[in-house]
Amino acid sequence: MSEPAADTARLYLQAATTFADLVEKIDLTAYGDPGLGVWDVRGLVGHTSRALVTVLTYLDQPADTEASDSPERYYALAARQATDPDAIAERGRRAGEDLGAQPAETIRDLVERTRTKVGLADPDALITVMGGGMRVRTYLSTRIFEVVVHSYDISAATGVDVTFPEPVLVHAAQLAARIAVTLGEGRSVLLALTGRGQLPPGFTVVG
Repeated sequence: MSEPAADTARLYLQAATTFADLVEKIDLTAYGDPGLGVWDVRGLVGHTSRALVTVLTYLDQPADTEASDSPERYYALAARQATDPDAIAERGRRAGEDLGAQPAETIRDLVERTRTKVGLADPDALITVMGGGMRVRTYLSTRIFEVVVHSYDISAATGVDVTFPEPVLVHAAQLAARIAVTLGEGRSVLLALTGRGQLPPGFTVVG
């Protein structure tokens, strides 16, 4: 399932701007506080910023074949592959260090650079991402999801509220449901959402 390419790009940039607004409100003294898992707040913000950095990087990496033709298949493929949590954690820590002394300014710059690059990109072009080739619009859909989910993590860690535009939140929530269906968990999620069942502790649709 896919949306019009222009809509996906627009929602991605709205999500990125909301993330930048959130980071701007975080007190610098909070960056050493616990964030998520092994990350402190700086590492968590850094990990989230990779949803901007990877777009800037991958748009310059063309691909010949399409490995994932939908965002939910991208996540399903990732869930079925062995991932190295230590490597993921380290990338987040390094991204946090790259934010420098003024993280909000760094994030704003990344957003503006990404805005320019996404605006020039062909949404149907194939690019090489982690896991293989994907359409630009398909990859942007996964980055919307990452920005929204991790911005809520940042909000929970810092106490700074974040509110996404409704279409952005709808996009992320729909993708979560579609990932669940692709992983064979659609029934469980639907019953839980309609008050007819409960999800087990620790249930997640992402690895």
